[in-house]
Amino acid sequence: MKALLDRARSFRRRVDFESIEYRKLAEGQYPEALFITCSDSRVIPALITGARPGEIFELRNAGNIVPPYGSPGASGEAATIEYALEVLGVQDIVVCGHSHCGAMGALKSGDDLTALPGVDAWLQLARPELAPVLTAASDDPSLPDVAQGNVVNQLAVLQTYPVVRQRLDGGRLRLHGWYYEVDTGQVHELEGDGRFRVHTG
Repeated sequence: MKALLDRARSFRRRVDFESIEYRKLAEGQYPEALFITCSDSRVIPALITGARPGEIFELRNAGNIVPPYGSPGASGEAATIEYALEVLGVQDIVVCGHSHCGAMGALKSGDDLTALPGVDAWLQLARPELAPVLTAASDDPSLPDVAQGNVVNQLAVLQTYPVVRQRLDGGRLRLHGWYYEVDTGQVHELEGDGRFRVHTG
């Protein structure tokens, strides 16, 4: 924690806040994309994409799960999606799963989560649609089949949100599925045939 505090305290000295780029940030944000990914500390959207401050709007939670539209109670996920589209006008949404995901690992192994009731309730949102994948997935500890299947499922859930559906139908929104390998840095992109492939730029 000391190292984090030291870097936070010296942040202003390390960054040129007098630059035009940082002065513009005070005027508002105009992100290009909403990036939905896991809260895993090894997954850093700005590092993966090379995004500068203000370029991506982030939504992070355990397992990059999108709750079904109309779920009871307040939802930070629903609020973030709504704000990103209605207020910020983002035209791209990325759902990015990753290898070695603890949430997907818990689903695959069927761990007893009674000591973690909040985690258990949260993962229940993803479990039903993932059931076929969980049964058929290999024992690869990086869990590619499960994490990729979850990305596909969350993209489908996103499309049940009216704000998403309207923009898709009007050609004003694009959805993207990514799978990030934490041990190699490779990004696999979901293609039209339902497969994830690595593209080199």
